[in-house]
Amino acid sequence: MLNQRLQQRLIQKLSPQQVLVMRLLQEPILSLEQRIKQEIEENPALEEVSKEEEDQDMQEEATLDSIDSEEDEFQEAESAGSPDDEFSFEDYVDEGEIPSYRLVADNRSPDEENREIPIISGISFQDFLIAQIGMHKFTDKQYIIAATIIGNLDESGYLRREIPALSDDLAFNQNIEATPSEILEVLKVVQTFDPPGIAARSLQECLLIQLENKTERAYATDLASIIIRFYFDEFSKKHYDKILQKGNIAEDELKDAIDEIQRLNPKPGITISEVSRDSQYIIPDFVITNIDNHLELTLNSRNTPELSLNRDYISMLQEYSGSRNKPGEKAAMTFIRQKLEAARGFIEAIKQRQETLYTTMKAIMDYQHEYFLTGDDTKLRPMILKDIASIVNLDISTISRVANSKYVQTPFGTLLLKSFFSESMLNTEGEEISTREIKKILSDTIDAENKSKPLTDDELVEILKTKGYSIARRTIAKYRKQLNIPVARLRIEL
Repeated sequence: MLNQRLQQRLIQKLSPQQVLVMRLLQEPILSLEQRIKQEIEENPALEEVSKEEEDQDMQEEATLDSIDSEEDEFQEAESAGSPDDEFSFEDYVDEGEIPSYRLVADNRSPDEENREIPIISGISFQDFLIAQIGMHKFTDKQYIIAATIIGNLDESGYLRREIPALSDDLAFNQNIEATPSEILEVLKVVQTFDPPGIAARSLQECLLIQLENKTERAYATDLASIIIRFYFDEFSKKHYDKILQKGNIAEDELKDAIDEIQRLNPKPGITISEVSRDSQYIIPDFVITNIDNHLELTLNSRNTPELSLNRDYISMLQEYSGSRNKPGEKAAMTFIRQKLEAARGFIEAIKQRQETLYTTMKAIMDYQHEYFLTGDDTKLRPMILKDIASIVNLDISTISRVANSKYVQTPFGTLLLKSFFSESMLNTEGEEISTREIKKILSDTIDAENKSKPLTDDELVEILKTKGYSIARRTIAKYRKQLNIPVARLRIEL
């Protein structure tokens, strides 16, 4: 049964402007530039300001007094109208307001070279391989089979699809009946393409193809082929003693063969493309400079365009404000006002983003002052999001957005911002230490180990305990995995 009742609730909602600020806050510098360009394209009331236009803006400010007086008369005439139609022209132009684009620090001298971010283009390895098909005498049917094989290679250059499945693909998609033997015949030819190892169906086959294609044959090359072909399982697990025993091989000969194998490329597909997914430019959002042991922080806004409201739209708003009651002009007036409001909100959101980024990064720099001076990981203090949030009086989610996908350029390298956040642990003396400090010591200990007899996790526990760090074995294993360090058995070297 439906009934009515009066209920009072307290709820919290984010305004559209707050949502915009939060979204812009989590964008790194490159994504922000694309976002600004997109907004300029979609909103004609927003424009990019060049250096030449600043002088013109200064001259236009002298005319704002007359605009304000006209707007006062208009507001008096509209005071009896609908409240929904009321607006303040001063929201868009105010003689006492400094244009927001002038608040953006340029940090460049007039004669400094303007270096743009390089943009790289390249081709995929599939296109590179398809271009090689024409170098072989293929029939039309074989050409389609070869193109289908190349189209099914993954980014590393491996053929992960089974031969019967390729036969079905050709039948359904190309209306071509191809037997598995015909596909294998074409596959063998594709595997001779450059670079060697392409279109292999496993790592073992990939390595064998590269070894067989070597023009300069040596005993180490032939022995490496034997090891990969007959002792690949033992080799992948680094059971070198079994290989020495089963193959009746001398230790120095095995070492030469392993050196030959390690020079091979396990992912030939990545090397073909001029630009792989992993080779991306990192543009820092912050720059920390050490000047005589004094840290200075700057925001990287070098290629971020300076924004302002479109002067033509402001002029049209002024023009329509005096003749708003004319037929057909109300819709135009509403459109112009909405675009100017959106443009003004976007500029304010950019300004708020810059302020939040600077405030948060300044707090992080001060908190980790000794670390940024030296670059020594052991000087890194334990720090979590809550620590910085309490300093800058912002929500933890805001700090998380700032740290997400942001990089900071320091005198000792460009680092991911969230890598400075780490949990704390207590050493044997009861002092708080960062988990990153422990990882650094663990990594250094493993680097200095005897590679012929690597340290086990239990041995690492005892070594770190003697250095004052009481850590469980499972914690050692967790840190080792985070550092991409394999187990002791896989770190054996002859």
